[in-house]
Amino acid sequence: MRIEDISKKSEILLKLKKEDFMPLPHPYEKGDLEPEIRDLTEEQLKKIEASLDGISGVGLKKPETKEEENELIRKFLSGLEKLLSPDDNWTFLMPFYHSLEYCVKCQLCSDYCPIYLSSGKKEIYRPTFRAEILRRITERYVKKKKRLTRLISVGDIELNWQTVARLAELAYRCTLCRRCAKVCPLGVDNGLITHEIRKLFSQEMGIAPRELHELGTIQQLKVGSSTGITSRALSNIIEFMEEDIEEKTGRKIKIPVDKEGAEILLLHNAGEFLSWPENTEAFAILFDIAGIDWTLSSELVGYDAVNYGVWYDDIQLARIATRHAEIAKKLKVKKISLGECGHAHKAMIVIADRILVGDLNIPRESAIPLLRELVLSGKLKLDPRRNNFPVTLHDPCNMVRLMGIVKPQREILRRICPDFREMEPHGVDNYCCGGGSGFAIMQSMNFPDWRNSISGRMKLKQILEVFSDVISPEVKKYVCAPCSNCKGQLRDLFNYFGVNKRCGIFYGGLAELIVNALADLKRPFIDWEWH
Repeated sequence: MRIEDISKKSEILLKLKKEDFMPLPHPYEKGDLEPEIRDLTEEQLKKIEASLDGISGVGLKKPETKEEENELIRKFLSGLEKLLSPDDNWTFLMPFYHSLEYCVKCQLCSDYCPIYLSSGKKEIYRPTFRAEILRRITERYVKKKKRLTRLISVGDIELNWQTVARLAELAYRCTLCRRCAKVCPLGVDNGLITHEIRKLFSQEMGIAPRELHELGTIQQLKVGSSTGITSRALSNIIEFMEEDIEEKTGRKIKIPVDKEGAEILLLHNAGEFLSWPENTEAFAILFDIAGIDWTLSSELVGYDAVNYGVWYDDIQLARIATRHAEIAKKLKVKKISLGECGHAHKAMIVIADRILVGDLNIPRESAIPLLRELVLSGKLKLDPRRNNFPVTLHDPCNMVRLMGIVKPQREILRRICPDFREMEPHGVDNYCCGGGSGFAIMQSMNFPDWRNSISGRMKLKQILEVFSDVISPEVKKYVCAPCSNCKGQLRDLFNYFGVNKRCGIFYGGLAELIVNALADLKRPFIDWEWH
C-alpha cells in the first residue's frame, strides 16, 4: 500500500485477517483459540466511517452532503495551521515541528512498533505512515510547496473527505507508547505527531472518541470522576474499604479524607475504587503501618487522578490538571503523590509543568519510589514466602520510558517475590500493554476486537513467553501491572483469549503484592478467585 492510497474513494483500504497477524506462543500457536475480529454491520457502515481498516474507534459519522465534507476539510486545514503556530500550539510546537521536518524515513522505528509487528507488518500501521500523510498535506496545502516530482517520485495526497476521516482513525491506531521515539537517532517522535493529529481533530473539529471526551473528561468535570462516582458514592466506597481492610487484616484503619495540612495528597485513578479497591486498600494499609501523613480528597475531580486530555486535547488536560492543583492548595498539603496510574503520572507530573505555575506549582511525585522506601527501610515486617508463585512485571510506558522509574519496582519485587522473572524486553524497552492512550476504555463497536487482537498482542506474547515453563492452569501466576489503565487492558485481553482459564495467569497491582507479603496477615490479601 502506498501513502497516497489514503485518498482513494474505496470502501475499506485494509482487510484484517487473523491469519496474517504475528503468531502467538503455546497454547495459542494454532490460532483456533483466537476469536475473529467482528465486522461492522451494514447499518453501521452506512452511518459510520470505517474505510481505513473496517474498524471504528472514533465513531465518526459520515457527512450527508458535499457541503458538510468541504466544511470538515476546511476545519481540518484551519486546525493544521494552528498546530504550526506558536500562538496556538503552546505545548508541543518545537518537538512537533522537528518531527515533521527531520524524519529521513529510515524506518528504523517500524521494527520497534508493537502494533506494526503484531499486525503482520501492515503498512498503514507503520509509525511513519500517518506522520508522512500529515507531512505531505502540510507541504502541499499549508506551506504550498511544489515537490520536485521530476527528480523524486513521492506522489501527492489529495485532501478529500476520505483522507481526513482515515487520518482521524489512524490517530487511534497508535497507543502513543513512544517506543518509536526512543529508537530514532534524530529524536523524531511519531507518537507526538499522532497526539497532535488527535488534538487537531478535538480542539478544531470537535471530534474525539466518546469514551475519552464525553464519558471521560466532561463527566469528570461535571460529576466528579470519569467513572461517574460522586462524592457521596465515594464516601460509601471508603466505608466499604475500611470494613474490608479490617476483615482481611484485622486492622481497624480510618482512611483520611480532606485532612488539611497533610504531608501527601494521594491521587488514585477512580477506576481503582470501582474495579480494584484492593489497590487503594493496600496503600491505606501500608501508609498506616509506616505512619505516613496522607489524605484523599472528596472534592469534585479531587478523588480521580484521571486526565484523559493528555491523550487528545491540551485544553481539557489543563482544566483537569489545574483543578487537581487547586484542591491540593486548598488542603495545604506539602505535595501530591500519584498512585498506580501511568497516564496520571504523565499528565500531572510531566505535562502539567507547562500549565501549573506560580502558587499552583505544587510538588508532584510518583508513589512508586515511596513504596520502595517502605519495603527497603525495614518499617514493614515482610515474609517473601507468602508470595510463593511466579511473578512478572509489566512496565507502564509513562512511568518507565517517559519518566525513567525503572529500578524501584524491581527492587521491591526482588525483595518480596522469590520467583520474580523479567519479560524480554523490559524497562525502557518495554512493550505497551495495548491499552495506552485511552484505548483501554474505548469499548464501542468493534474497536475492542482490534485492541485485543493487534494492539495488545505483543504484550500477550511476552506474558506467555515469560511463563512458558509453568503455563499449566494449575500453577497460579501473577502479572504485576502498577497502572490502572494497564490493568483494564489486561482484564479485557485475558478475557478475550481466555488466559485465566487456559493458562492460570492473573493480574494485579504492586501495592497488593507488598501487603500480601506482610508477615502478620491473618490470610492472603490476594484473592485468586476474585482475580
